[in-house]
Amino acid sequence: MRVMVLVKATAESEAGGPPDPAMMAAMGRFNDELREAAVLQMADGLQPSAAGARVAFDGPGRDVAMGPCGPAAEIVAGFWIWEVRDLDEAIAWVRR
Repeated sequence: MRVMVLVKATAESEAGGPPDPAMMAAMGRFNDELREAAVLQMADGLQPSAAGARVAFDGPGRDVAMGPCGPAAEIVAGFWIWEVRDLDEAIAWVRR
C-alpha cells in the first residue's frame, strides 16, 4: 500500500529561513530508518508558498493567486511517500 505523509508548514518554514539543525538531524535519522526498512519511496521539502502560486479550478475557469497562499497551518511544506503493508503500519511509523 502506498501512502503519502504530508508535512505541514510552520510560520518558520514559510519565512524561508534555514531549518533548525537539530530537527533536520532527527529527520535524517528517521529517514535512514525508513530507508533501511524499505518503506521510504520518496521524500522532499517544498519552497515557501511565497515562491509559488495557488490555482483554483472552477469548471472551465482557472483563478491563479500568487503566493503567499494562506495560513501556514493550511500549507504543505514537504512530503514522504511510503510503501507499507497497511494503514496500521503507516500510523505506527508516524507515531515514531
